[in-house]
Amino acid sequence: MTTPTTETPAAAATSTAFGWRFAGPLLLGSTLNPINSSMIATGLVGIGLGFHKGPGTTASLISVLYLCSAVMQPTMGKLATVFGARRVFITGLLILVLAGITGAAAPAFGFLLLSRALIGIGTSAAYPTAMALVRKRADETKAGVPSRVLGNFSIASQVTTVIGLPLGGLLAGIYGWRAIFFVNVPLALLTLALTLTGVASDKPSAREGREPLVTMIDLPGIVLFAGTIISTLLFLSHVKTPDWWELAAALVLGTVLVIWERRAGRPLVDVRMLGRNRPLLRTYLRQAVVSLGIYTAMYGTSQWMEQAAHYSSSQVGLIMLPLSAASIVIARVVSTRGWVRRPLVMTGICMLLTGATMLQITHSSPVLLLIGMSLLFGLANGFSGFANQATLYVQAPAEEVAIASGLYRTFAYFGAIFSSSLIGIAFGTKAGDGGLHTIAWVTLGIGMVSLLLTTLDKKIPAKVN
Repeated sequence: MTTPTTETPAAAATSTAFGWRFAGPLLLGSTLNPINSSMIATGLVGIGLGFHKGPGTTASLISVLYLCSAVMQPTMGKLATVFGARRVFITGLLILVLAGITGAAAPAFGFLLLSRALIGIGTSAAYPTAMALVRKRADETKAGVPSRVLGNFSIASQVTTVIGLPLGGLLAGIYGWRAIFFVNVPLALLTLALTLTGVASDKPSAREGREPLVTMIDLPGIVLFAGTIISTLLFLSHVKTPDWWELAAALVLGTVLVIWERRAGRPLVDVRMLGRNRPLLRTYLRQAVVSLGIYTAMYGTSQWMEQAAHYSSSQVGLIMLPLSAASIVIARVVSTRGWVRRPLVMTGICMLLTGATMLQITHSSPVLLLIGMSLLFGLANGFSGFANQATLYVQAPAEEVAIASGLYRTFAYFGAIFSSSLIGIAFGTKAGDGGLHTIAWVTLGIGMVSLLLTTLDKKIPAKVN
């Protein structure tokens, strides 16, 4: 006797439309940015020895990728609306191949900076174009909101961020630090081959009349956006010893950007649409706040465990393991159910519980309490990942989902970069219990803000189909 199926028409359409031939290369491509973000950490010492550079100089290899990614994510989304999402996705992979070769063969440190910049540019094409391709496929097949697919993107990003550190360590240990750059070549070529066979070609791109290309892509808007983002991120990266000219530059460039975009025929950032779409603006703000809280708590406590509690790097990795496991499990459950509002509420609650737990911790606390804190991190991360992404998906106009997705990642970078400044302010020259408790109060405040941003926002859907 067979059991009757309970699969809904929307679920059946999603299963058919988003098979692995289509979704696989998009998922793989979207992991290349987060994996490169963390993989480089294990090669910095070797790079410094090889080129006789100090830690401050080699750390620029991390920041240059963040800066390029923050600028290029929405820019690549804009290019996708003009030239086609698949074309831009493929172009990003080709840039990544060039970046991998440049870094692996680098004769001087400057070539490594160029390689990391190209990695940031190339990998930034993946996520916004993937979201555009998913939205296009969902609209064509009337599959509704592909919750499980969006959940897969959230999980893939979380997994690869964690995998990046051990993978980088393995590559650097066996083949040397150049392998950390060269590994991008086979990964990009594999993704390219899967894309060419599994993702349908874009329709021919047509220039409307004799409209100049500069106008179509809004080149002045891109330049102003880049200047605004870079000056803002540079200011946020060292607020303990601020360079006020960076803040002034950000305010001036941001003002000029808004004025220009209001008048542009094809703006990079449609400020008029954002002004009307307040729920989308709140989603961006919520993403930045949650990112700030999670990165501050995660990296701050990791540093504290090594310096104050005297755990080894491997022991810290094991203590933080529940973070990854909880994130993956929760993201899968939430995306399968299509829940949105409740997970966002739970994100704020988990961050409040995380801060409260951190306040009870000292360097002599039992390891089980630290594992419990790690678990709370993971719950907050898992609840927020899919829910914020799904909210963005339903709030962004279909024709601008690529740019909107790129901006979504840019706001996450704001939180990630500002977290390093908060950690520096809290700890000073060395991580101690007092600094950890300062981070705990910051986490409590961020949790409360996150909770208020959710509970007071009536436009957040309860769930998506």
